[in-house]
Amino acid sequence: MRCLAACQTELAIRMLDEILLPSFEVEFLVESKPLARRLHDSGLNVVFVDLKRTDTYLKADLTPGTCVVVEDNGRKSLRKLLEAIWDAGGTLVYVLGVGTSHTRKREEELKAQFPELNYLALSELFGGPLLTEFSRSLTRLKVQQYQRFFSDADRVLILLHNDPDPDALASGLALRNVLRRNRQTAVIAAFEGVTRPENQRMMNLLDIQIEIMTAAHVNDFDRIAMVDVQPHYFGGEIDRVDLVIDHHPEQSGYTAVYKDIRVDYGSTSTILTEHLRAVDANFSERTATAMLYAIKSDTLFFNRQANRVDIEAFSYLYPLADATLIRKMEGAEITMDRLDYVLKARQNGRMTEQVFCAFLGTTPREDFIPYVADFYLQLENVQWTIISGIVNDTLVMSVRNLGYSRNAGEFVRKYFNEIGSAGGHRAMAKAVVPLRNFKEKFGNLQADEYTNKVLALALEFLHEHQPSERKLVVKA
Repeated sequence: MRCLAACQTELAIRMLDEILLPSFEVEFLVESKPLARRLHDSGLNVVFVDLKRTDTYLKADLTPGTCVVVEDNGRKSLRKLLEAIWDAGGTLVYVLGVGTSHTRKREEELKAQFPELNYLALSELFGGPLLTEFSRSLTRLKVQQYQRFFSDADRVLILLHNDPDPDALASGLALRNVLRRNRQTAVIAAFEGVTRPENQRMMNLLDIQIEIMTAAHVNDFDRIAMVDVQPHYFGGEIDRVDLVIDHHPEQSGYTAVYKDIRVDYGSTSTILTEHLRAVDANFSERTATAMLYAIKSDTLFFNRQANRVDIEAFSYLYPLADATLIRKMEGAEITMDRLDYVLKARQNGRMTEQVFCAFLGTTPREDFIPYVADFYLQLENVQWTIISGIVNDTLVMSVRNLGYSRNAGEFVRKYFNEIGSAGGHRAMAKAVVPLRNFKEKFGNLQADEYTNKVLALALEFLHEHQPSERKLVVKA
């Protein structure tokens, strides 16, 4: 994230350097040549410029998404400086009061001339609040841009991945709220419907309607958005969208007018919580309940791929949600059908070096595969699970691990991305490969042969880059 800081004193520069790095890439702009030289020699990114010239900011590659911090020590008028920033296209401008008295009066004076600026007193900020304010402003700008882009469309499509999970369902609902639309003007859809019992229960309890369609229907809509998924997932059927919001690793091979992809977030619902808050949108109890359940589900209640922002989103949503409905949605997940496939994996699976691998054969529903992968990861001495099955002439593989060994997403991408769709995070990943493509690459394997082959690939992957034992060499 990039930031320009127009400063006059070393105190302000040193404090901002401590507060903003490493979250922001900061370039300091100063009018004192000796100060610029001294700070540059000490390792700071400082440039000597005329702060009142518009071309100063144009040369610094100022964009509407660049944060600009202006020091206000109360000694000089900031009018010409702020006019130059606005003339250069700046929109995210923060005036930082440093050592000024009567900050409220100073803020009122500046906002009378520049209503859109933000005024902050440095004495009230200690790192975290400043970063939060910057981040929220950037998110607000991004959301307002795509809101305007979608506002004149008659029909909007919000597309989810096949067999949508709670995060996809909640994200679709949340985006429709951000766009200020209803079921008629913004359709939430998927190419394949929901099959997992707990997800069907969520849809019924929260009255979430998902329309099932084909790729041919996508062109019937004026604007297309994807949440919790990216176009590559659909195997080339969709190569252009208007908006992508996702927390999975970014993929190439498509164009999007707007996108917000945050790989370090534990769920897409966390991203959309920030979008809704950034524009002060109202959270209905239904939407808050769906998003809270989604964050809890996607992060395994913060045991997988979660960080501070997920916890903050959860804390914000908790008092707005219906806890009773969430308990109903979380009901018992074990069914006789699922238990059959757990036992089948036990009979046909193999475990070597704490990697459990099993092939389930042909399965009527895709959700059996990730369920079995999650189930066996709970066993003692199991650190990786790789469970596969065939669904409609397609090989589906779910990979899980404890999160502190090698990256599961890298594993599936290395061996299966060229012949299908593969990706994921460190602790969980998925590959979807047409059966014909798999056979062309690996041969027509029988069940036992398949298990052995995938297990061998996993062990090969895990042994790569493994530190070798070092021997002590003593020179005579």
